[in-house]
Amino acid sequence: MSTRVALISHPDCGRHDTGWEHPEHVGRLVAIPRALKHDLALFEALEHVEGRHATEAELALAHDAAYIERVRTLVEQGGGRLDPDTVVSEGSWDAVTAGAGCVLDGVDRAFDGRAVRNFSAVRPPGHHALRDRAMGFCLFGNVAVAARYAIAKYGCERVLVVDWDVHHGNGTQALVEDEPRIHFVSMHQWPWYPGTGAADDHGPHNTVWNVPMPPSLPSVQYVQALLGAVDAATAKWTPDLVILSAGFDCLDGDPLGAFTLTLDDVHTLTRALVERAERWCGGRLVSALEGGYAPKLLAQAVLVHLRALG
Repeated sequence: MSTRVALISHPDCGRHDTGWEHPEHVGRLVAIPRALKHDLALFEALEHVEGRHATEAELALAHDAAYIERVRTLVEQGGGRLDPDTVVSEGSWDAVTAGAGCVLDGVDRAFDGRAVRNFSAVRPPGHHALRDRAMGFCLFGNVAVAARYAIAKYGCERVLVVDWDVHHGNGTQALVEDEPRIHFVSMHQWPWYPGTGAADDHGPHNTVWNVPMPPSLPSVQYVQALLGAVDAATAKWTPDLVILSAGFDCLDGDPLGAFTLTLDDVHTLTRALVERAERWCGGRLVSALEGGYAPKLLAQAVLVHLRALG
């Protein structure tokens, strides 16, 4: 690795207890250090960081204060269900604030030079969360909050958000599409949950590039489609920061999707974004875990991603 990459996480992310029968369970995160301990060279090349918790004011960069309070209150009452797929437990407030805080820590490190590229291994994921409600395993939009944080704290004029999760990042789109300084690219399976992300949906400022793709294509077609959209989104528009929603449910074999991407494709896509970030913005690339529901496969993909970030 030519660039030292930070692996950011927080033990509180494991306190979000969905139950082992739920696809988004704590085993997704546990699998990553378990795999990493078998790759000593990569382990030693990374900077291992315990992230911080986001504040309610930081969450409010993208979410309604009343919704934030509703989540916190439900957790304090012992937990419950926010939508048919999304539950909270007594540890979920600590988990969701740690998840968002790790990604904000990644933005800080990208700008102060401590780790211009970093990956946050966090849960629950965030890219389906809306301004005032939870959706699809997601409570708060970690990446959307981070994009708005980069603008608020560092005065960014152009933030590129890329989402390669197999599901459309409807929450991220909803939370950033009114901000013309953010360009959003999402490649996702179509038709598939949540049923949004049509190709002609460009948002109110024409700052959204949705790439709906059918399942089971040769993986090179997904790679080409995503990178083509990234290049379209950055034509005559140079990002100050790249934020990646790294959902590894896009991989062949994930139980919640039918894309065919391989570990080699993860390397190819990661390197392509790294090379673009080097040209655009001093290499600043902040990556955060979204989906990925086959834990061993997820962990292998994360290791490939971490190597390619360096």
